[in-house]
Amino acid sequence: MDFLYTFLISISPLGEARVGIPYGVLKGVPVVYAFLIGWGANLFVYPLFYKGIKLSNEALWKSRWYKKSALYLSKRAKSKTKSSIQKYGLWGLMVFVMIPLPITGAYMGTLAAYILRMDYKKSLIAVNVGVTISCLIIATMMYFGEKTF
Repeated sequence: MDFLYTFLISISPLGEARVGIPYGVLKGVPVVYAFLIGWGANLFVYPLFYKGIKLSNEALWKSRWYKKSALYLSKRAKSKTKSSIQKYGLWGLMVFVMIPLPITGAYMGTLAAYILRMDYKKSLIAVNVGVTISCLIIATMMYFGEKTF
């Protein structure tokens, strides 16, 4: 069951693998398995969320409530990502996603790539490389933290 929870936390926007990997390790899942589960789940975020945004916009754009919410989120995502992503492009997107801090994960990176109309395949690679590096950082910290205590 801890494997499933590690996966679900890692694919959710409430923590992604940054929370899923530590959760798994703290629940007794070996670091390597927690990393693989969290990393794998977090790699699904970009294609699923990107397609979800696209389908939602196509289907719901005529709704005043949806349009207002979407524009608010777009402005917020632009303001949070503008300096690094617009200045450095795909490299900025990758670095933005890889920093293991709140609001800098795959969901916000995907939203930024969509809003900034970045190439799908290139931004998919940038987000997934950022996710990979972030997961490696978290798993390494959990591994050495486990060895220390």
